[in-house]
Amino acid sequence: MEAFFNAVPGAIGQGLIWGIMAIGVYITFRVLDFADLTVDGTLATGGAAMVMSMFAGANVYVAMIIAFVAGCLAGLATGLLNTVFGIPPILSGILTQLALYSINLRILGKSNQPLSVYKYDLIVSMTDITKALIIVAIIAVIVIAVLYWFFDTEIGHSIRATGCNQNMARANGININLTKIVALVLSNGLVALAGGLLSQYQGFADVNMGRGAIVVGLAAVIIGEVIFGKIFKNFALRLLSVVFGGVIYYIVMQFVISCGLNTDDLKLLTAVIVAIFLGIPYLKNKYAQKRIKVKEVKE
Repeated sequence: MEAFFNAVPGAIGQGLIWGIMAIGVYITFRVLDFADLTVDGTLATGGAAMVMSMFAGANVYVAMIIAFVAGCLAGLATGLLNTVFGIPPILSGILTQLALYSINLRILGKSNQPLSVYKYDLIVSMTDITKALIIVAIIAVIVIAVLYWFFDTEIGHSIRATGCNQNMARANGININLTKIVALVLSNGLVALAGGLLSQYQGFADVNMGRGAIVVGLAAVIIGEVIFGKIFKNFALRLLSVVFGGVIYYIVMQFVISCGLNTDDLKLLTAVIVAIFLGIPYLKNKYAQKRIKVKEVKE
């Protein structure tokens, strides 16, 4: 157990970074109701853009902006495939994700590029967990505050209306193609930003660093909703619950690893966790409906 408690700060730091990524997933998955699989490639794109920008002489803040913009372009590609060419959401994301693998290799020049905190001025690193926790937490709060403001604007309400009912939104004069593209651009920009933070934190960017990211993002979203759904009703608090979900997910993962789980089984465990948390609301609702029917019969 001592090893687990020693590893908890690192798990929280990683969970906060993935929580920011999960906010991007939340925008498409919950707000827009769009099954976007682009994020598996976008996370690596953000990391690759971050590392190579710093190699080219950019400071860390400019490199983070470049990573964000690179993610926005990936989201734009998915949006155009869906809205202009009529390709279904899942296939649009898969096509962009597939293309991003080659693009990420092109950006990095090889499958893995190191980013040493001793050579470059990074804002987060595993070498200073306390500083990393504070900075990533501040970034998460800033992201939530900006999104809370954005989704209270006209375009933000239009995105939410599109996610609720596309036909009704279109009938009310909303350009649903535009709202889809804006949401996908914003979502993947945040995912890429998280990829840039992750590459700093772990000290390298890898072409495969985003593999399974969508599942981790969904895990954070679902865990946050199941645990905090009845408490957090405000939109900003719901976004915060997603970040908490990412932290809880990584703490649980660290605990399981400390108990001796083979790291090769982590993807399987992730799938099981997501399946359980996805199934809990359905089973609870089904049980509640059954109780109501039984009560009606008795009456």
